This record gives sequence, C-alpha cells and structure tokens, in this order.
Amino acid sequence: MDITTENVLLIGSLLLLISILAGKTSYKFGVPTLILFLSVGILAGSEGIGKIEFDDPQLAQFIGIVSLNFILFSGGLDTNWRSIKPILWHGISLSTLGVLFTAVSLGTFVWAITDFTIYEGLLLGAIVSSTDAAAVFSILRSKNMALKANIRPTLELESGSNDPMAYFLTIAFLGLVVNQDQSLLSIIPLFLQQILIGAALGFLFGKLSKIIINKITLDFEGLYPVLAVALMFLVFSATDRLGGNGFLAVYLAGVYLGNQDLIHKRTIMRFFDGVAWLMQIVLFLTLGLLVYPSDIVPIVGLGILISVFLIFIARPIGVMLSLAPFKMKMRRRWYISWVGLRGAVPIVFATYPLLAGIEKAHMIFNIVFFVSLTSVLVQGTTLSKVAHWLHVALPKKAKKISPVDAFLADGTKSLIREITIPSENFSVGKRIVDLHFPRNAIIAMISRNGKFLTPNGATQIEEDDTLIVLMENQRNIEAVYNSLHLNYDPETEDENNL
Repeated sequence: MDITTENVLLIGSLLLLISILAGKTSYKFGVPTLILFLSVGILAGSEGIGKIEFDDPQLAQFIGIVSLNFILFSGGLDTNWRSIKPILWHGISLSTLGVLFTAVSLGTFVWAITDFTIYEGLLLGAIVSSTDAAAVFSILRSKNMALKANIRPTLELESGSNDPMAYFLTIAFLGLVVNQDQSLLSIIPLFLQQILIGAALGFLFGKLSKIIINKITLDFEGLYPVLAVALMFLVFSATDRLGGNGFLAVYLAGVYLGNQDLIHKRTIMRFFDGVAWLMQIVLFLTLGLLVYPSDIVPIVGLGILISVFLIFIARPIGVMLSLAPFKMKMRRRWYISWVGLRGAVPIVFATYPLLAGIEKAHMIFNIVFFVSLTSVLVQGTTLSKVAHWLHVALPKKAKKISPVDAFLADGTKSLIREITIPSENFSVGKRIVDLHFPRNAIIAMISRNGKFLTPNGATQIEEDDTLIVLMENQRNIEAVYNSLHLNYDPETEDENNL
C-alpha cells in the first residue's frame, strides 16, 4: 500500500491505536513497549501484512530529529537539579568518556573481524555508542523500578545527555570515511566547537526562554506549551546553524527550564510528557516501516557477534573506565553497564551514512537495526532480574517519590492555611511565579474584596489579599512564609488540618 494524502491519516491513526493497545499489555509478557511499537511498524511495512511502501531515509531522519528534540527536551524538563547534583560528574563522564571508549572498542572489534576500514568500524561504533533516552526512560518508568543509592538518576542523566556525544562522533567519523585523507586529530576542533557552543547556547537560550515564557501574557493557558515548542525548535536550529550541538543545547535548555519557576509549568511539563511518548511511538513506527526484514537475515550472524561484544565487553569497558575516578561499589557499576540499552537513536544516526551514500551504508544500517533490537529485547526484559541479582534493587514500598513526580502529582494536601498579605509587603504587585513558592505548596484560591479568584502563575498579589494555601505537610509552612517574606510564628498562627 502506498502512503498518499488520502490514506495517511487513516493508516497513521490505526498504527498509533494498535501500538498503544499492544503496549498496554506488553509488560504482562515481559516485552518492552518499544519493541511492540517497532514490531507494528515492521508488520505494516512493505514486507509485512500492511504492505506500506516506505523507503525514504531522508524523511525518516527528519522525523527522527524532530522526535529526538521532544524526547530530549522532555527528559531535560524532568531532570531535577537536586537529584543529579550528587552524581553530576558521574553522568558527564559516562556521557562523554563512556561513549568514546565504547565507540572506539566496538569500532576496533568490527574492523578486526570484518572487511570494514578502521574509520568505517569506528563509524559503526559511534552510531551505537550511546544509550537511548527513549528506551531507558520508558523502561525504567514503566517498570517503576526502585534502585539503591543514586543509580537511577545516574542512568537517566547519562541516557539524556549522551546522544550529543554520539551524534558528534557519528558526524566526525562519517567525515573521515568520506574524506579519508583527513587526520583523526582533525575532529578535535570540531568536538570543541560542537560541545562548547552547544553548552553555552543551551544555557543562554534556556534563560531567554524563561524570560519569554514568564513575561509574555497569553490569553489561553493552552498556548504556553505551544510557545515552549517554538522555543525548543529555535534552540536546536539556531545552535545547529551557529556550529554547535543542537541536541546538547535542547537538553540543557530543558534542564534549566525544568528547575525554574514558570507560568503554567505543570501544563507545559504534562504536555511534553505526552508528546514525548507520541514521538517515541512515531519514531519506532517510522523506523519499523523503513527496515526490510529480508535484508537483516544475511547479517544475523555478524549482528550477534557485534551485539554480544557490545553488551558484554564494549559497554563494560566504557562504564568501568569512565567511572574509575569515582567511588562506587562494583555491583552498581555492573548494573549501570547492563542498562546500556540501544533503541531508536542509533537507528536514526544510521540514516546519516545512507544519505551520505558511502559504500557500506546499507550494511551499517541493517547491523545497527539488529543490534538495537537485540539490546532492547535482551537487556530491556532483564532489568528487574539483574537488579535483584546484583542486589541493587529496593522493595517498591521503599521507593522515594521523585521531586518531579511530587510536583506533578494531583494528590490531596494535608494542610490548609489562610495567609493575609499586609500592605507594603514584599509580594504586593508581584506575580505568583516570581514568589518562588515551595513545590509542595499551591495557592488554591485568593480572597479579594469579598470575591474568590482562581489564580495562575501570572496572577499579581495585591495588598489585603487572603491566600488560601494548600500544603503537603508541616515542613512546607515555614517555606511558604519565607517566600512571602512574612514571619512565621507557630504559636500564634492558626492552623487547620484537612
């Protein structure tokens, strides 16, 4: 079946519906959701029952880039600074040195066992060198795993931040394959340019985006996520145009915004969480349509060798060497090594050699597809078992609620407090978003001139306003008073428990 204007919506909606229904039941059988999405795409493709003809790597790459923007930006918004601060350098080391060591060791292995040149081997190693944010986020969160110490934030920080390094290595080694007269040292200036410009513009655009979101008054709450989408693509495209790493900039801008006070922040975060899932489904469906299963069969033997080396040797080498300067129990290092899932990102990066027209482009694409499929299927289905085997798992009842989950939760609050704002108070004339209210407290209503208002982040506080504040526990009360620059006296202040 050909994709035409007349049937694209029907086909797309049916594929999405089938993917969601399949994903709903997948974990009952221990199959990762992303594998189901990919399988639906393959079955709908030209060699499946759907017979949909799709052989456009350029369109697949475009869909991949758009999807990765949403996935990385959403992952950045969900990254809580307090959670990652203790393991920041662990994550940075894993996402840079870990990716480099994995790419070099795997690339050397491929060069040794095949007729690939060293640069072609390194290109293949670079493409599959990063863990996939979509795969790691979705599997860890779907399995609701409780892990000891700071293993989970380390894994999520690594998977969210190592795609830029893998992208750089892919582009750099692809350039060396196309122009083999260049020296390996020639990629160093490109690396510095990509990382430094990407990091600087990521934080710069993040700060600028906060100002724009909080200063522009929009008539409809639903327009704020749309504004955030526009800013996200502006960050990526402007950084890329200026020679920086756009993926790194998008992720860092998301991290910055996720840790700031924004108008309608919950609305924005929930929107991106839902769209990120949509992008994951669309991405895996598209890549499933793009692959020809008959082309995979001839490379199965080689694919198994590369997958085994990647999972049991290359990934552990990258993890152990990059974490060598840090104190960490060996079993935790081994678990981080095991959660080295490859997913859609390597397959997207594998479209770059196809579009460059290099000799072994199709073989690289098929190997990468097989390796990614194997990684998610083998490692993704055993995360819980390996966690218990290595004694890094916690009982579910011991799992702490993450700051992001607590922020987004709609659960009932246990305390209510009425706070009247005196004249000449610090908060008079300020918007709620500028008060830096504690995350576990909300202003539910404002009593003003005998009327009750339902406030939002842009609502300005006036003198003699009475704020009806809901809080989770006693510890939030003093923080609320501090944000309003009021003195908290527990002996004289009235307190009502819900």
